[in-house]
Amino acid sequence: MAHENLRYTRTPQTERLKWVNYMARMMDNQFTFPGTKFRFGLDPILGLLPVAGDLASFAMSATIILTIARHGASGKLVVLMLINLAIDTVVGSVPILGNIFDFAFKANERNVRLLHRHYEEGKYQGSGKGILIMAIVSILVVLMLLLWAMWELIEWLYQLIF
Repeated sequence: MAHENLRYTRTPQTERLKWVNYMARMMDNQFTFPGTKFRFGLDPILGLLPVAGDLASFAMSATIILTIARHGASGKLVVLMLINLAIDTVVGSVPILGNIFDFAFKANERNVRLLHRHYEEGKYQGSGKGILIMAIVSILVVLMLLLWAMWELIEWLYQLIF
């Protein structure tokens, strides 16, 4: 996500969400492969750590979405962001394939683009307390599914080895 593409109007709401741009950039586009224009962030690097890395990446992405929901994003926007997070979390947790997927999908960048479009279209709704509760419940469900899948994978590998 290039900084010159950010053309949304500066409002008190968008100014409070500056750190969302920073965190999304850090997670998805912080580094460049030398000699190329391909960018990547901490998300695929964290994905190299089994279980803990996926949970850390999930936690950062969930925090971004919760912050956006708290600042008045529409329900539809939060649902779209949660879908991006679920895809990134579920596919990203698959060994090897998930690591490759994390380099390409960039859920946080997608979510920030959705956020900017949301503000450009003037759909900001003020306080998002109802949406925030829905987002927290949804994130907890995805987290529980991720933990269950990780537990099943570890159990399967344990039985395979012993």
